Amino acid sequence: MLVLLPPSETKALGGFGPPLDLDALSFPALTPVRRKLVDALVDLAADPAASMAALGLSERQLDEVRHNAELRTAPTMLALTRYTGVLYDALGIGTLTKAERARADARLAVASALFGLARGTDQIPHYRLSAGSSLAAVGPLRGVWKPVLEPVLSEAAGLVVDLRSGSYAGLARVPGAVTVRVVTDDGTGRRKTVSHFNKAHKGRLARVLGSARKEASTVKDVIKIAAAAGLGLEVTGDTELELLTG
Repeated sequence: MLVLLPPSETKALGGFGPPLDLDALSFPALTPVRRKLVDALVDLAADPAASMAALGLSERQLDEVRHNAELRTAPTMLALTRYTGVLYDALGIGTLTKAERARADARLAVASALFGLARGTDQIPHYRLSAGSSLAAVGPLRGVWKPVLEPVLSEAAGLVVDLRSGSYAGLARVPGAVTVRVVTDDGTGRRKTVSHFNKAHKGRLARVLGSARKEASTVKDVIKIAAAAGLGLEVTGDTELELLTG
């Protein structure tokens, strides 16, 4: 099983791992594009004004440009530790047992604008790049990633549970993947999409699926594993689920 997570704009600073080694990352078929994007970001960082414009940054975020300039030499840390924010707080990777963490590392992958996919065991530096970005040296990221990322995802073994946000899902389709919509009952029996707590609920689901002793291989397995953890999933299509909250 592969559970696809969205990344976060916020990331933990620092790290104790060695500098970025693109050849050591998971999904080696993505390495040529990763190298092209790293080169593009480092070169772009030489012009802070152009970097801020391309990445949609303000003057207060100038440090993000510095992080991109240091991509090749900065310390790294494990991907599931690097990303922060609501979803990753709910995932709580640091609170898993050693056995649970090993299972999560094998099942969870972060959709990344820079790395395409990053497993929990991949050592990555702090960086700034979003799915909607367009870099002068390479163009819009969707056009860069789609031709190489879709074949890699199509070859993923077993069930794919896609928890990516819209912009990252747009980088590569995954036919047959299970998708999850977080909803709430508005009190009249009608359901509406949850926005504010959407990431937290997806983080909890990722934690449960990633760390469970039994790996889900069917939609029914996903529902059963979630139910055992108190998460209510309902089928709304062949591979579409709703997570009812509140």
